[in-house]
Amino acid sequence: MTPALDEARAVRAGEELDLPAVDAWLKAQVPTLEGTPKVTQYAGGASNWTYRLEYSNRDLILRRPPAGTKAKSAHDMAREYTVQKALKPVYPAVPTMIGLCQDPAVIGADFYVMERIPGLILRSRLPRGLQLDAAQTRQLCLNVIDKLIELHRVDYRAVGLESIGKGTGYPRRQIEGWSDRYEKARTWNVPSFRFVRDWLAAHIPDDVSTCVIHNDWRFDNVVLHPERPTEVIGVLDWEMATLGDPLMDLGNTLAYWVHADDPWLMRITRRQPTHLPGMLRREEVVAYYLERTGLKPANQAFYEVYGLFRLAVIAQQIYYRYHHKQTRNPAFKNFWILINYFDWRCRGIIKKASRSAR
Repeated sequence: MTPALDEARAVRAGEELDLPAVDAWLKAQVPTLEGTPKVTQYAGGASNWTYRLEYSNRDLILRRPPAGTKAKSAHDMAREYTVQKALKPVYPAVPTMIGLCQDPAVIGADFYVMERIPGLILRSRLPRGLQLDAAQTRQLCLNVIDKLIELHRVDYRAVGLESIGKGTGYPRRQIEGWSDRYEKARTWNVPSFRFVRDWLAAHIPDDVSTCVIHNDWRFDNVVLHPERPTEVIGVLDWEMATLGDPLMDLGNTLAYWVHADDPWLMRITRRQPTHLPGMLRREEVVAYYLERTGLKPANQAFYEVYGLFRLAVIAQQIYYRYHHKQTRNPAFKNFWILINYFDWRCRGIIKKASRSAR
């Protein structure tokens, strides 16, 4: 059975594109486009909305911010487009950019269009028809980590991306920024995270280096070859890419890395198939990454705690909206329980690291 490719679905009500306007703009950029495209939408896109435009001779993707977006910096289409266009010549897994539109007269918001990369995307379960044995799963895991390492080795100056970050001091900015966001989103039923935040603030390391980091490296942002499913052919969702410390990027990745034998509350957060036999465990991911890069962190626990704390803040920001009835999505109802769990888990990592340091 051939594995099912990642496909778009019918456009969600209220999120329709002005197709005549988009079509006219696109054909001015690419005169060879033929016919009127079939428009579908990807089920994700909680942040930016993502559409598939199927012309008879081209298969394209359009990305735009949600309707009513106020903070342009949070949905900066021009930045996302520019980062990918600059990376493409030296990092081929980036999609090919077609064009950026910043004319509000077209659809009322910035958007960009890129080539679609047809392939497999892994989420909490493998796509229908895909079967991997333990050896294949391990190879897939190594290939995904290698693709992250390849990104971290890109010479950002050579591709003109010096302006997308603020330089050294990235770990400090992240700890201070996420701590501030947590305070603003805190509700009565979640912990203060004071112990964890104080520990992070007291153990902020110097940058081990500065490089392009993805900031959302997960299996569901990676596209696999449809016939060779251990091979990475695409990397998506560059919205949060910046210049920063590569070990902070690794810490973010570890927060989503859930084992089959993790506690129940951790397992229900799993969004990728890291539970499968053959997948490296978190400590093996770290060891492999450090061996391949030659980096030597003074305190590896810092990056793991940071990743979990950042994830807790993201979840709390979502729960804050539910708590204050800004959204009624029942999926967010019990997020406060996860926030308490993340605090407990961070404390456990800190205590273990403290014992090891004695």
